[in-house]
Amino acid sequence: MLNTFSWSHFKPALNFTVLVASLGYFVDMYDLVLYGIVRIPSLKSMGFSGEALVTEGVFLLNMQMTGMLIGGIIWGILGDKKGRLSVLFGSIALYSVSNIANAFVTSLDGYAIARFFAGVGLAGELGAAITLVGEIMKRESRGYGTTIVASVGIMGSVAAGVVGDIFSWQTAYIIGGVLGLTLLALRAKMLESGMYKSLQGMKGIKRGDFLSLFTNKTRFLKYLRCILIGLPMWFVVGILIILSPEFAVHLGITGKVTAGNSIMFSYAGLVIGDLVSGFSSQIFRSRKRIVFIFLMIVSVLIVVYLNAFRISAGLFYLLCFVMGVGIGYWAVFVTIASEQFGTNLRSTVTTTVPNFVRGAVVIITLSFKALKGNFGLIGAAYIVGFITIILALISLYYMEETYHKDLDFFEND
Repeated sequence: MLNTFSWSHFKPALNFTVLVASLGYFVDMYDLVLYGIVRIPSLKSMGFSGEALVTEGVFLLNMQMTGMLIGGIIWGILGDKKGRLSVLFGSIALYSVSNIANAFVTSLDGYAIARFFAGVGLAGELGAAITLVGEIMKRESRGYGTTIVASVGIMGSVAAGVVGDIFSWQTAYIIGGVLGLTLLALRAKMLESGMYKSLQGMKGIKRGDFLSLFTNKTRFLKYLRCILIGLPMWFVVGILIILSPEFAVHLGITGKVTAGNSIMFSYAGLVIGDLVSGFSSQIFRSRKRIVFIFLMIVSVLIVVYLNAFRISAGLFYLLCFVMGVGIGYWAVFVTIASEQFGTNLRSTVTTTVPNFVRGAVVIITLSFKALKGNFGLIGAAYIVGFITIILALISLYYMEETYHKDLDFFEND
């Protein structure tokens, strides 16, 4: 059913909690992307060169991703056991301090430790923010609130590209840390979710029981579907965007293509996509329909990208921007995960799902590399890309529509 845009439904999303949650995710995304931008200059300053820039860079990235996978579980459970605000405070304090620590590392081991703890801290921000915003707002408005959080947050990625290009890698890390610590003062004025506070007074209800997501078949399949619908987004980022210099050579792109510029343009498009998908899910009163449309758009764009032979670097970057728009259902994706589960498991799910999707990049890249030997760069990309699309479509088909869902419920054993 089509609904017209309603200012009365959108206005409640312009509140203090949404603002601070958005700025928190902005700093979160800033740091998440910043490492990829300053990887080479930071490693060169420690004496690394040549192939070591790649191998040691991947090692540091894996340390960060390991931290995020562990942190996603820790912060998710804490969000359901101790409250949404405890995670918002704890996660931003950890990754802010870790950001500053990154600026003063002088060895690979020190850098690895700093990236690990930064990853742990980064894992908690989005899930806690989306959970809190979704619970404090009415169903007619919560999609707008979560869209603002995700869209403003993604802008942090663009800011990282700009700051990383202008300042030294040490200064760029310090800026992120200082921004995060500054936000802690604002967060002192935030209020806990009323839904969660009501749950605290109930006896006999398990909160943050992560294992319960795997001991119940129905619940596990619902959880798995939430993860699988996000895979195409990270296929595009992890393969087509990050490896864009390699694809540019194969496609015969005229002019130099860098991964940093491709990332910046794609994330700029992602901001637009998040706004369009989030607002559309409110106007059309459907999360599933909007995700389906974006998955179809992504499918077409993958084909266009892999056939963009001999275009200019400028047009290639424009294509990266458009692909960013196409995968811009991140806000709706995280909102769906939050709306699928009850208050006693909501933070656990909303925090772990996006981190597991990010972690799935490891499987995606390994599959791509394994197939590349037999099918070539383009063939491997087609196979892996459309497997992620098919898995996402199947998951979406069996997924519950949650636009109209009242979130004041809990999960029973």
